[in-house]
Amino acid sequence: MAREVHHPLFARIYARSSPRMEEAGWGVRRDQLLAGLAGRVVEVGAGNGLNFAHYPNEVAHVLAVEPEAHLRELALAAARDAAVPIEVVDGVADRLPAGDAEFDAAVASLVLCSVANVPATLAEIRRVLRPGGELRFFEHVRADTPGLARVQRVLDATVWPTFVGGCHTHRDTRAAIEAAGFVIARMEHFRLPEGGIPMPASPHILGAAYLRHQ
Repeated sequence: MAREVHHPLFARIYARSSPRMEEAGWGVRRDQLLAGLAGRVVEVGAGNGLNFAHYPNEVAHVLAVEPEAHLRELALAAARDAAVPIEVVDGVADRLPAGDAEFDAAVASLVLCSVANVPATLAEIRRVLRPGGELRFFEHVRADTPGLARVQRVLDATVWPTFVGGCHTHRDTRAAIEAAGFVIARMEHFRLPEGGIPMPASPHILGAAYLRHQ
């Protein structure tokens, strides 16, 4: 049985606000994230299924893992409208309900900020990817400016994770991916939303990484 993840208030707020986020630039980035994928894919932390409409037709099957019950119900509805076969299941990122080397690619989209154990999650992704498998990532990350990075550290140590579903704004996700044995093939760093005053969760990275040869 999967470990329970229960963020009912955040899940409902996120679900209601996410359509506006998609229009503000997140939807375009999802297209970039998933372009060119094919074969069998595992999506870690599928949320309410916003990625599902962006998977290319070459994808044969998606195992979408989501532990939060309300978001998982929304993802099930989104899967029914998707152009590719998507199986939505209960599960947690550091104990994926899948066999070894089962997938051609893994997708981590706005999830590594909130998992309890980033190294364990990335180790699980490694386990379920075939040799030469690919990790696609789209995450908000630690700021590269000292002032905003300080704000992120303070928020992460106080109120932010409690009110934003366990999210942390100050994680160095690129370093964690590389430390887990992945080689980053391409990566873009940007802010969402673009323009205006930078918010704690504005800095993002998006890219692709491959398993390092042992």
